[in-house]
Amino acid sequence: MTDGEFNYNALVEQALMDVVRKSLRHAADNGLTGQQHFYVTFKTHHHGVSIPDHLRERDKDEMTIVVQHQYWDLTVDEEKFSIGLSFNHQRETLVIPLDAITAFADPSVQFGLQFNVS
Repeated sequence: MTDGEFNYNALVEQALMDVVRKSLRHAADNGLTGQQHFYVTFKTHHHGVSIPDHLRERDKDEMTIVVQHQYWDLTVDEEKFSIGLSFNHQRETLVIPLDAITAFADPSVQFGLQFNVS
């Protein structure tokens, strides 16, 4: 690609990430209803990811979390989201930059997205 060339792929990726952001925001504001739930897969060593060391050791490259019945303190901004989840009966807070996400799915409506993360 040369200087000044329009990057449609980047535009599409940004638009699809906005779908993720808005979906997470909706869950933060309204909760999830019925069978709705999200699978969020992200790079554990991506810049800005904040997860407990024992989770990073267990999932060395990528980790998938399930946002369904038992989560708390879900907050979403333009760059990241933060969520409280329980792992082995221990409450943990995870902070995940949106650009660390490699996949997002809502199996209740057979919807899924994948992202290229370097």
